[in-house]
Amino acid sequence: MKPFPLVLSSPSGGGKTTIAKALLDARDDLGYSVSATTRRMRPGEVEGKDYFFLNRKDFEQKVKAGEFVEWAEYGGELYGTLKAQLQAVIDGGRHVVLDIEIQGAREVKRLFHDAVLVFIVPPSADELLKRLGGTTGTRAANLEQRMRRAVVELNEALQYDYVVVNADRTEAVADVAAILDAESRRPKHNPDLSEQLGQLGRDVLVLLDQIKMRVGG
Repeated sequence: MKPFPLVLSSPSGGGKTTIAKALLDARDDLGYSVSATTRRMRPGEVEGKDYFFLNRKDFEQKVKAGEFVEWAEYGGELYGTLKAQLQAVIDGGRHVVLDIEIQGAREVKRLFHDAVLVFIVPPSADELLKRLGGTTGTRAANLEQRMRRAVVELNEALQYDYVVVNADRTEAVADVAAILDAESRRPKHNPDLSEQLGQLGRDVLVLLDQIKMRVGG
């Protein structure tokens, strides 16, 4: 089986990061590509585990050098998927999960035709508002921006391979896991399948000849 990128996207508050972490904790056939960002490190975060934290100059130099599979600006900061990180996971024989925005997902699909794109959506507008922190608190100031961006992103959901409704986290994780298992069995992700089926066909013919010889004898 040939490993492939599994791309998870969602509006802010949709739950893609939570689902990605749950899948990584539960499966040993899945690895994570650590992204790079220009935003400041938050308490509890670890360099090289949560992100590679770069200043804007270093990030832009890597962009010019072609070191990113995809990159985008979000909330005034730059985020990107490093080619070396993604390829390291695939070369290690594991699928690589990417928790990225729509623009980045398009670029991954362009470069990796076998990538599987899954869009995570909230079950309702009220639930999305709740997950965004509601109309009070420190996040309320940019609530309108987040909600309007969510509408734009939802309009892109049908361009993905799959859409999963995240009404219940456990069920949503199971749905994405089922997608991963099903895609792992598709012929395009199993380049050795053609030879295996050919050999099986040849074995059947040999067995048939043996049966005919016994019956004829």
